[in-house]
Amino acid sequence: MVRKSKHNKSTYIKFRCTQYEKKLLRIKAKRASLSMSAYCRRAVMEDRIVERITEEQLDAYKMLVQYHNNFQRIRNMFHKRNPKLADEVAQLVQEIKTHLYNFKK
Repeated sequence: MVRKSKHNKSTYIKFRCTQYEKKLLRIKAKRASLSMSAYCRRAVMEDRIVERITEEQLDAYKMLVQYHNNFQRIRNMFHKRNPKLADEVAQLVQEIKTHLYNFKK
């Protein structure tokens, strides 16, 4: 008697979509490093699908981190001499920090 694993995927499901939708599914699956079927299964089961970041996006993230650190240092330097400028730099630091936080989502 041969037992089938619950992970054995032997049933097919077909659905219709436009060429555009198919291309979009293929792109999104590739970004998440998944096959189209794995991507669709996760989407249907409402699993979290995480897109992998590209080298370009990683470089941009690293640059934002560097900017954040540099502006934080500038703010600290101006804090005693020019409080208004220090406040403006602090606001910029916060905006960059918000973008970095959103990048992690």
